[in-house]
Amino acid sequence: MVISKPLQKTIPYLSFIIPVKDEEKSIEQLSQEIVKECNNLEKTYEIIFVDDGSVDRTFEVIKDLHKKNNNIKAIRHRRNFGKSAALSTGFARANGEIVFTLDGDLQDNPIEIPKFLKKLDQGYDLVSGWKKKRYDSTFITLPSIIGNLLIRKLTGVKIHDLNCGFKAYRKEVTKNLNIYGELYRFIPILANQKGYKIGEIEVKHSPRHFGKSKYSWFKIIKVFLDLITILFLTGHATHPGHFFGTLGLFFFTPGLLIGFYITYLRITTGGITYHYPLLFLGVLLMVIGVQFVSIGLLAEMITSSTKKQYSDNILSKLL
Repeated sequence: MVISKPLQKTIPYLSFIIPVKDEEKSIEQLSQEIVKECNNLEKTYEIIFVDDGSVDRTFEVIKDLHKKNNNIKAIRHRRNFGKSAALSTGFARANGEIVFTLDGDLQDNPIEIPKFLKKLDQGYDLVSGWKKKRYDSTFITLPSIIGNLLIRKLTGVKIHDLNCGFKAYRKEVTKNLNIYGELYRFIPILANQKGYKIGEIEVKHSPRHFGKSKYSWFKIIKVFLDLITILFLTGHATHPGHFFGTLGLFFFTPGLLIGFYITYLRITTGGITYHYPLLFLGVLLMVIGVQFVSIGLLAEMITSSTKKQYSDNILSKLL
């Protein structure tokens, strides 16, 4: 990655992390609107554009903006690594006490910045935007609505719009997040699992004026797989034996019942000629169940060893 210039010496109060890819037409207007709001609030700021492998003039435009205003920073990935990687890069460089994330397509309106700050002042650690009224097509909004409803039910985190990129964080939160793949969509869930207080506000959603959406139906599959990862990490990461043990019992129990049934038939009728498929199914289910329980025990051993090493490290530092 290439950084246009070292970060300014004056520590900013607000940091804005904006992942961009092929957004050369929108970033200048977006930066102007952010600067205007910061000046109105009389807050020091920095705007960090993370160019995630653009093939147009996005990076050149950011460098030109930096020459006019050294509060605007340019970070460039060698290729497209994805939004999670772009956000992680930005979080690592951010110096502000309050960190904002926005999309670079002008659909997030910087005029909402004061509302986020007001919500944070109420004691929240992370505030997520909710685009209640959206200008996207049904092709995009319908899967999003269904997905958000499912996630709320499964995780218990009452956020209506996890896909909204417009968020405000206390600096501590951004330094304690480990995001990769498509996990940026689940940042409020990850933060909630770490004990941070999560809030939500309604924000205005603007139609896209330039470029085209990066959304595709293929992402739904990746989001579903990442949701399984999130459910495991937030619910069973410290006790994986519970997770795998439950799956093991789910398979082993019906297999055992089938085994009892086949044994009963063999004793009472003397043969199981027409029940061999059922017998094979029962054996298969029991084998799968035993495998899951074994994986759970191994995972518990690894987790226990990791906890001990972590505890020893803490004790050595205390001594």
